[in-house]
Amino acid sequence: MPASRSQLEFIRRLPKAELHLHLEGTITPETLVELSRRHDAAPLSLDDARAIYQYQDFSGFLMAFKTVTERLRTPEDYELIAWRMLERLAAQGVIHAEVYVAVGIVYYWGHTEVEPLFAGLERARTRAERELGISTYWIFDAVRHFGPEAAARVFRKAAEMRADHPSIIGIGIGGDERRAGADVFRDLYAEAREAGLRLTVHAGESVGPESIWGALNIGAERIGHGLTAIEDPELIEVLAQRQVPVEICITSNVRTGCCHQLIQHPVRSYFDAGLLVTLNSDDPAMFLSDLEDEYTLARNTFGFTDEHLRELAANSIEASFLPADRKVEILRQIEQFC
Repeated sequence: MPASRSQLEFIRRLPKAELHLHLEGTITPETLVELSRRHDAAPLSLDDARAIYQYQDFSGFLMAFKTVTERLRTPEDYELIAWRMLERLAAQGVIHAEVYVAVGIVYYWGHTEVEPLFAGLERARTRAERELGISTYWIFDAVRHFGPEAAARVFRKAAEMRADHPSIIGIGIGGDERRAGADVFRDLYAEAREAGLRLTVHAGESVGPESIWGALNIGAERIGHGLTAIEDPELIEVLAQRQVPVEICITSNVRTGCCHQLIQHPVRSYFDAGLLVTLNSDDPAMFLSDLEDEYTLARNTFGFTDEHLRELAANSIEASFLPADRKVEILRQIEQFC
């Protein structure tokens, strides 16, 4: 049964965090056209831009993501997309976001300096905190199939810049799990931890539970996706006992073909098994589902009640990298929310 207007309003106003969100995946076709007009000799039409977002599988999604990021070249580009992302998040009741920035792709496109581009992100972040009341942390994301040497450059840049920019909270590895497991990044993750960075890993999205074990073994504090944990009862037990946050992205998993049918998604099984589940949109412009939609989907398809949704919102705060006092403050807001 579709959610009523009052139920949708409950979801929209519920204080919550978004923890698995790729900055570049928030770029809508309309914004892509705007970026193309800035940079391309033959700018994309809106139909051209929309066609880029049509793909059949996970490999096609990765190619679409690559094509979109080609148009990000200046600090002003990054400021534009970050501000529009934060506007949309604030409108959905998101009061804190931890956003992946594809620094590995920045280097891939030949940018030698991240700092000028990052200045654009920071302008959007500080404006959004001032005008919209939403806080933001940045997670520098490496492309795992580019290998450890490329990842080292990303992680060390995060550690270097964090001294002046505490909004840089952590590091992660995205990309194609089928081409690179987590273990080759073990030493780099230990180095990042020593530098004070928080550790996330995309795992169990397009390959089996062994990828999630690998992520845990290199020190991952949060698991991105974790879709295939359901195949390993021992792993489910470990995730539940340790309360390792699992960043669930339902629509993303279906759109990339990693989950073959919506009803097969294990989100409800994870929740019922006591895992620390959070809901996230991943790449909302590419998957046509924002965080509000994910909460609505949890209600309509998987039978989550208002109290369950409130628990998911609280999980998103518990799983965040916010300081303890700020977590307590927001958790009280969620507890009192009606």
